[in-house]
Amino acid sequence: MSQKVAIYCRLSEEDRNKQHEGDDSNSIQNQKAMLLQYAAEKGWEVYDIYSDDDYAGADRRRPEFTRLLKDAEAHRFDIVLCKTQSRFTRELELVEKYIHGLFPLWNIRFVSIVDNADTANRGNKKSRQINGLVNEWYLEDMSDNIRSVLVSRRQDGYHIGSFALYGYQKDPEQKGHLIIDEEAAAIVREVFSLYAHGYGKTTIARILNDRGIPNPTEYKRLKGLRYKPPKLKNSTLWKYYTIADMLENEMYIGNMVQGKYGSVSYKTKQNRPRPRRDWYVVKGTHEPIIDQALWDRVQALRAQRARPFSSGTIGLFSKKARCACCGYNMRSSKNRGKHYLQCPNRHISKDACTGSFIAVDKLERIVIAELNRLSAEYLDKDQLLQQIAFCNDLQERKKQLLSDLSVYEKKTAECSKATRNLYLDKVRGLISEGDFLELSKGFSEDRERLERRAQDAQRQIAGIAERIAAGDNRRELIERYTNPDHLSREAVEVLIDYILVGKRAPGEKTAPVEIHWNF
Repeated sequence: MSQKVAIYCRLSEEDRNKQHEGDDSNSIQNQKAMLLQYAAEKGWEVYDIYSDDDYAGADRRRPEFTRLLKDAEAHRFDIVLCKTQSRFTRELELVEKYIHGLFPLWNIRFVSIVDNADTANRGNKKSRQINGLVNEWYLEDMSDNIRSVLVSRRQDGYHIGSFALYGYQKDPEQKGHLIIDEEAAAIVREVFSLYAHGYGKTTIARILNDRGIPNPTEYKRLKGLRYKPPKLKNSTLWKYYTIADMLENEMYIGNMVQGKYGSVSYKTKQNRPRPRRDWYVVKGTHEPIIDQALWDRVQALRAQRARPFSSGTIGLFSKKARCACCGYNMRSSKNRGKHYLQCPNRHISKDACTGSFIAVDKLERIVIAELNRLSAEYLDKDQLLQQIAFCNDLQERKKQLLSDLSVYEKKTAECSKATRNLYLDKVRGLISEGDFLELSKGFSEDRERLERRAQDAQRQIAGIAERIAAGDNRRELIERYTNPDHLSREAVEVLIDYILVGKRAPGEKTAPVEIHWNF
């Protein structure tokens, strides 16, 4: 009775030679021909041919490789035949697990032609193990070499991803460069504009879905890119998190941002998030889709984390109205179709806050009236001296923040240097592994705290710069929003820093209101 043989072929990534997407490569065809001829010479009956094209030898999730192992466990054949042991796997762990472990238990013989690996020959087990060790070293060296090349290209601002970010496409004239895809870029601009005008992320997604706009993964598929979208229900629709990711992606203002995720090991494709300090960010590498002014406005809204109403729009004074008693942001409530703002602290404890309360439409009328009064006064009078004093105060605050920022950055560098010195001491044997972990943990915590302070200082500096700019074009802003019938969320964002609302006194018709303008 002739023995049944399973032929396994794999195309290594370094010798890929595709003709068409659906065709086997020449390498796979050559492997099949060689193995079929060898099986015929030995008189073995071919049970099936298992062929993985475009899969690395370290990939454990090869579909045909997985099917081969299942059939081997079910003993549907007697022999596994490969061109070389490395075509089966390059991992020493899998060599020991299957070739030297499970295959003998399943009564399966493993044979590779070129390197003469044959489990029926007990004398060449050491040779097979050496082959496995050499292949393991090859994988590790190749991984290190590839990583160093990718790091260099990332640091130089070249795009190395398989696919361009939604809104862009790869430049056919320059490898590693991105150019704008106008069809998708128009949607990106619309998303940013809608959010800046007060629409929530879920509502924006609903607007795009109602119009039948394909989401980024579906857009790639429709454009014929070799992308495999998830086969889940509604996987072609826009989602909240898709909009959220888009709104925070610096790629849209022309900065190349890569390395947000890093592989756990060369033996697995599993990735994990990396801290922002380890990202590769290079500014000005490609044409921006979103201008800086719109980007800054959107980031300011995101920082406030204003929550939209059920209708999808953000409250007119969300994160702007504060309780004059305790300073907390006032929350929106609705009664009989009318919106109100009230201090949330009044419900926490009897003595926590006296509690401020005002109707949204009443606060809107107060703001409009004060805006009209200011615009008339400003347009009638030249307040240049006050304007200069205003800018000087901000400049002093900015100067202090820049000084603080310099200190934070210097101390952060010192923490990083101390950690490197500790590591060298550990390598030299001057301190133990436990001491290194304990000491470096403290430096890491200090560095993270300093980085947070530096980021906060940078945000304040950016805010002051905006306020100075708003002060310089004060007349333009006032004229733009003079005598409105109603306020828009955009107008509130541009004109108002925050509003303090006090508690209405007995006998008074409205609560005291103090408006702090952005100019």
